[in-house]
Amino acid sequence: MFRCGLQKFSLILMVSFLTVSWSAEGVFAQEKGKAGGAQNSQSSKKQKNGRAKKKPAPFRWVNSLPASAAKTPGLQHGTFKSQSLNKKVGYCIYLPADYAKSEGSEKRYPVVYYLHGGRPGNELKSIKLAAEIDKAMSQQNVAPMIYVFVNGGPVSHYNMPDDPSAQGADVFINELIPHIDSTYRTIADRGGRGIEGFSQGGRGTARLMFRHPELFCSASPGGGGHATEKKISESGGQESANLIFAKGDNTWDLTAVYLDKLKSVPDLTPLNILVHVGNQGFNYENNLAWMAHLKSQGIEHQKIIVPDVGHSAMGIYQKRGLDIMRFHEKNFGVEIE
Repeated sequence: MFRCGLQKFSLILMVSFLTVSWSAEGVFAQEKGKAGGAQNSQSSKKQKNGRAKKKPAPFRWVNSLPASAAKTPGLQHGTFKSQSLNKKVGYCIYLPADYAKSEGSEKRYPVVYYLHGGRPGNELKSIKLAAEIDKAMSQQNVAPMIYVFVNGGPVSHYNMPDDPSAQGADVFINELIPHIDSTYRTIADRGGRGIEGFSQGGRGTARLMFRHPELFCSASPGGGGHATEKKISESGGQESANLIFAKGDNTWDLTAVYLDKLKSVPDLTPLNILVHVGNQGFNYENNLAWMAHLKSQGIEHQKIIVPDVGHSAMGIYQKRGLDIMRFHEKNFGVEIE
């Protein structure tokens, strides 16, 4: 009887142990599932919050103006036939109200060519700035000027060696500028032509102003990634495994090309240069380093550092855009009538 009681007691203990073990494992699995669910939830949140990298839209040389652009008077879309590409290329153009009022007259206007950010970007990328430009001119805070928003090609204002379809810089310089001068009432010379851009467009502005100082009297590169440009300089043209540019085609090496042109081209005066950047932007420090490089080369320039603004062309324009426009206005020698 004792033996029977002992066996019964052992059986109860074993069942209890298994029950506790099962319960513990069940709880553990449940907690593990909760943790996994939390991780999945966090992962979903990241995707919902846009932290997952968006795939860029495919590049196109011509893009349709969105309906929202109609809110900005004077903003239009145009195309021209590129002979080098054998296809149409798009651009956006802002014509001040005074341009239409003076129709039929001989009055001509200076032009600022605005180079977009992003890679790839297009002629629509920076057109929201046209609202700020129109406001300044409509309120007669700055003289009437034409702004052209450039399509910089598949690699944003660069020429790709050995790729005839990716010569964004040459299409702009050799084809867009002559088209604008022959189509609109522009001041079609250096004294009436400026260049400006932000981010990738800031890099493009800096390269092209140094490569072609005979074309522009006013230049304002903004928020450019000059650390990347320095890397390209030091690696003989290589930005990444898939991006290799012509040796010397960067914002650091082209300072020497610019200085040589100032010496060799008769009557070529120095560019008027204004560097602009937000002090909270991720390119702030390397813009300071690049400006120090300009100073070391004896290249005079002005600067606008906008406090409490990140990597944003619109943020800068909302705070200091009028100063940038007045910089161009002064260099063009035009006044409010």
